[in-house]
Formats: sequence, C-alpha cells, structure tokens
Amino acid sequence: MEKKLIIFDLDGTLCDSLEDLTDAVNHMRGEFGLGALTTEQVRQLVGEGAANLVKGALPGKSPAELRRGLETFIAYNTAHIADKTTLYPGVRETISILQEQGRQMAVVSNKAESLCRRLLTALQLDHYFIDIVGGDTLPFRKPYPDPLLKVINGAGIPAGETVMVGDSIHDLKAGKAAAVTTIACLYGYGNDSEIRSADMFIDSFSRLLELPI
Repeated sequence: MEKKLIIFDLDGTLCDSLEDLTDAVNHMRGEFGLGALTTEQVRQLVGEGAANLVKGALPGKSPAELRRGLETFIAYNTAHIADKTTLYPGVRETISILQEQGRQMAVVSNKAESLCRRLLTALQLDHYFIDIVGGDTLPFRKPYPDPLLKVINGAGIPAGETVMVGDSIHDLKAGKAAAVTTIACLYGYGNDSEIRSADMFIDSFSRLLELPI
C-alpha cells in the first residue's frame, strides 16, 4: 500500500543541529560557571525536549535554577537557531521528489514548536509541510502517539497509509503506538541498538526513495 503521508522528526533526521545545540548548552552552562560539554555528551541528552536537555546538562540544580537555565538555553538557541545547522545530504532533493509524487508531509519534533518553525524557515524547508508539531504543541509529546495522530487526523489519511521517519526510540515508539510504519535513520543521533525495532532502515536520507512505501 502506497504511503500517502510521511511524518518526519527534525533534529537528527532532516538536519544536523548538534553543534548549535552544543553551543546553546555550553552558553547556558557558562552562566552557571560550569565547563563545556562535548558534542557527543550533548548528543546523548537530545531527544526528549529542551527541559530534559537542560536538566541533564545541569545535574543537581534546583528547580529555580533549571528554570533559569531553560530560559537561557532557549533564548540563545532562538538567536542562533541555524548558525551551524545544516540539512543532511539529499534532504532537499528527496523532499522535493516526494512532493512531486503527491505525498503529504509533516514534521513532528520534541523541540518547541516555535523553534521548529524558526529552524525550518531558516533552512527554507517549511513550505513543504502541511503541519509542524512541536514538543509543546499538545499536552503529550513523543513517545506518545498524540502528535502523530494530530497530523494523521488533520490530513484525513489513515494510519495504514502513513510512515514515521526518525532517528530515535521516541520516534519509533510514537509511530508504533499510532499504528504507522516506522523508518529509522541510522545516521542520526539515536543509538543503533535502540532503533532496531523499526520496520525499515535508511543509512542516508535519499534512500527513502528506494523503500517500498
């Protein structure tokens, strides 16, 4: 059955934003007199939204300090949303072909919706998507299926004709909970061992065009 709706994760799937996220984290840590983290350390904190990222980057801090850290992180990340962020190879070309094929496409991320929209606009990719759902759009984010179901219901396309493309276990859990086909990106931020439950795999974005979807 041809998949008419393709839902993408953002960071680690469509774009590599790890350096900008690392800069934002280290700016925030600097405000607390803490040393810098490596991109690999930040990669391990990414995927569950900014609040969890900040909590992991500021261990042992009080709730008030974490709130201040989150404000600092978001302010810096907003101002530097795409200083170093780039699309993965083949993303723009593949997205264009999928659009020409008549596929509907959307983005579901655990990043705040305003940051998702700002980043997609900066990357000149926003016009391809019928919906952009962030981690704060609904009460529940991935791995809950709610964000995917919002897109599916809004598009009026059955779950059986939908795929979720992402690089993390949260994408796969949300996809399976929403009863859609899941595709794992092996090139992203997620650990390979955690995403082996996907229905299909791609080692580069353009490989999407080779899958039986």
